[in-house]
Amino acid sequence: MLLSQIRTDEGIAVIAREGSEAAVVQGATSTYALAMEATESGRSLAAVVAAHGLGPAVDLLRAAAEGRMLAPITHPDPAHLHLTGTGLTHLGSASTRNAMHAKANADDATDSMKMFRMGLEGGKPATGPGVQPEWFYKGNGVHLVAPGAALTSPGFALDGGEEPELAGIYVIAANGTPCRVGWALANEFSDHVTERINYLYLAHSKLRQASIGPEILVGELPADVRGTSRIRRAGAVIWEKPFLSGEANMSHSFANLEHHHFKYDLFCQPGDLHVHMFGTATLSFADGIKAEPGDVFEIEVPGFGLPLTNPLAVAPDTGMTTVHAL
Repeated sequence: MLLSQIRTDEGIAVIAREGSEAAVVQGATSTYALAMEATESGRSLAAVVAAHGLGPAVDLLRAAAEGRMLAPITHPDPAHLHLTGTGLTHLGSASTRNAMHAKANADDATDSMKMFRMGLEGGKPATGPGVQPEWFYKGNGVHLVAPGAALTSPGFALDGGEEPELAGIYVIAANGTPCRVGWALANEFSDHVTERINYLYLAHSKLRQASIGPEILVGELPADVRGTSRIRRAGAVIWEKPFLSGEANMSHSFANLEHHHFKYDLFCQPGDLHVHMFGTATLSFADGIKAEPGDVFEIEVPGFGLPLTNPLAVAPDTGMTTVHAL
């Protein structure tokens, strides 16, 4: 089952889809509300949707063309939505990062390569926690951009590039238990030029917007996920590459990555919503592509519904930020 949200004349409608058939979930005010209902009732999300029942059919392609797709899940209070992620988790992901962070006077054992190797050796433990992954913070719900809407690079940024990933979507139950809603395509938009200056700038480079969806896959994730990441300029494809994910293509298990995020009490606060992005090995930046305002990022994976598309925009540079003393 796939879940999404669209804008209607009446407000927000939650849409459930099986195959090509999409319909309104009756009485649902939001995907978040359905997920919390599942945690409170002890039922699966699919069972909650079935209990609500389906109403009128919906043409999702038309909704997308009309710009009515919303992020597939949001929180009533954006400050309680956490955007986070992990890196160096995919087989092949170290090569680009290692080149970006290479040290002229060292062998191939950069800090990035060391962490990648740690994941290869201990990222998929048979039992118990494995090695910690790289982890980063992207922001809260203010940074979550709807499918089709622009990903806006700050005026002070040195670059704005796509990162095609899978994201896990989680709500926290009243007793503090993390509960997975499902999986979604994600564009973990980043500033790779800033990151390349020094790997200690990674935290700065990740404080950018992100987009997910348009649909959430509810249920088991295939071990081998294969899709395509591309960039269109004036309608023409200027770059395209296969996008691989799923545990068959990763150095960490999802269980290990989830453990090392939710082991912190900070991230187990009842009612919070988490969008956690799991990394990638595919970047146009690695192929020398510099995205320009108006370029459209497109991430497409069979089984995840509609492709995730977002144009690139650049905000004006507002200069030095000043603080007002009270």
